[in-house]
Amino acid sequence: MSKSIRVDDDTHAALAALKGDDETFDELLSRLVRERRETIRAGAGLWSGTDAAERAREAREQMKRDVGGR
Repeated sequence: MSKSIRVDDDTHAALAALKGDDETFDELLSRLVRERRETIRAGAGLWSGTDAAERAREAREQMKRDVGGR
């Protein structure tokens, strides 16, 4: 079963520029979704075994305190 989605002209042009010559729009969108998932998986666990996540949380909390105190 196929579905239709509406996109504006700028979005269509951007997608067409990314589409391979022998690739359908369906194949393009599937490829983009697959590449995004692979990118997310590649980054998963990147901070494992480090204190980077805790330092990022602390920096975020400090920024919230700084903004809230003004």
